Amino acid sequence: MRIATATTLLATMLLATGAAAQTAYPAIPEPMIFDMMRPLGAQKGEMEINALAMTTSPFRPREAEWAPELEYAFADGKAIEFELPFNGARLEALKLGLQAAFGSSADGRSAHGVQYLGIYDRDTGRYSNALLYMAGHRFNARWSTMNMIGLDDIALKRRNGRNAMLLNHATFYDVNAGTVAGVELNVADGAERLVRVAPQLHQRLADKINVQAAAGVEKHRHHRVRPALGVRLVREL
Repeated sequence: MRIATATTLLATMLLATGAAAQTAYPAIPEPMIFDMMRPLGAQKGEMEINALAMTTSPFRPREAEWAPELEYAFADGKAIEFELPFNGARLEALKLGLQAAFGSSADGRSAHGVQYLGIYDRDTGRYSNALLYMAGHRFNARWSTMNMIGLDDIALKRRNGRNAMLLNHATFYDVNAGTVAGVELNVADGAERLVRVAPQLHQRLADKINVQAAAGVEKHRHHRVRPALGVRLVREL
C-alpha cells in the first residue's frame, strides 16, 4: 500500500475517533501562518474563507506567495480545509487538510487534537503528507498558547528531506475584545530547513471579519536571514 494511502487512512481513523466539540473548550486564537482548520472546539456547520499572503520582498509583489482557503466544520470538533497555494500568478499545489479535536482538560483551559495535511505538487506530480499533534492552553483571560508538532513528507524509510520534523508554537496576548497580539515560531527540518519568527497582530474589523498582519524574519538553510511579512484576511460565514 502506498504510504500516502496509509497516512490518509490513519488520518481518517483519527478523525472518526475525535472527541465532539464541548462548551468547555478554551477560546484560543489561531496561529496566522500555520493556520488551523477552525478552532479545536468548532461546532458543526461553522465555515470560513480566508487568504494568506507572505513575502520576503515587499517591493516585488510578483514574488509573493498567497493561498485562498475554505474551512468547514462538518461535525462537532471535526473540520476540513481546501487550499490553493499560489506563487505570484502560478498555482503551485492543491492542498487538503483534516482536523479533529480529542477533548479538553484542566477545567476547560487545555485542549488537544490532530491535523492532517495532504499536498499535491503540480510541477512534480508528487503527493506528500504531514501529520501533527496539537495542544493548546489558556493560562488566564489574557494569555494563551497553541503548539503543534509532527512529521512532514511521511515515508516508511527516512531519506533526505523525508519524515522531517514540523514544529509550530504561538503565544498570544488578548489586548482587548477585538485585538490579539502574538508571536509565532515555525520550524521545518527538511531538505530546505526553515526557521521563522513572526510577531503578529490580529484585529477584528466586524462581527465576522478579521485581519491579521505579521512582520518578522526567516532563515532557510544555505540562505541569509530575510524579512518575513504577511497578512491574512478572514471572513466567517
